[in-house]
Amino acid sequence: METKLLNQEWKEIWTIELNDWVFGIDVNEGLIHRALVYQQSNARQVVAHTKTRAEVRWSTRKIFKQKWTWQARAWGNRSPIRIWGWVAFWPRNTVNFVKAMNKKERRLALCSILSSKVKSNNVLVLDTLSFSEIKTKNMVNVLNAIPYTKNVLLALASRNEVIEKSARNLPKIKTLTTDYLNIHDLLKYTTLVLLKDWVEKLNTIR
Repeated sequence: METKLLNQEWKEIWTIELNDWVFGIDVNEGLIHRALVYQQSNARQVVAHTKTRAEVRWSTRKIFKQKWTWQARAWGNRSPIRIWGWVAFWPRNTVNFVKAMNKKERRLALCSILSSKVKSNNVLVLDTLSFSEIKTKNMVNVLNAIPYTKNVLLALASRNEVIEKSARNLPKIKTLTTDYLNIHDLLKYTTLVLLKDWVEKLNTIR
């Protein structure tokens, strides 16, 4: 499998091979969904927490007499019908949302979504990308010339402060290193931009 190799002006300069074991497998939508649920569940923070009957510190004194008040019988301030009482049937921070998924399945799901991007022509491979200074305008000029949807995930082979800070203020582009490619970002952003160095490294994997 081959695709176009582009320069920084998005002009074709050569072709580059893509690893069939990464970019040419059958798309497994069910596995992609499982990997997305796995990622979102494990990133979930259990914040909501309410007090039980035993944890509320109020007096247990009966707040008014049982009869002849023409009100419902109330036993104390800790009752769940009082705004300062305990809360019934509400969340606790003891809930565990962690899910498990095999490493091979996670890798297969990632390769599956990369293959889906290639089949829909939403993967661009750049020969190199570099700026002389940190400036948002530099990244804007690059994005304006892009031949595809301007909703871009830019995967860098390694950390590059100049490129990352140049793209930081733009709402429709996200930069991350290829080691952190994940299902959520690949589904969120339409166009995936890869650099030649990382693609060549993948070609050695089977």
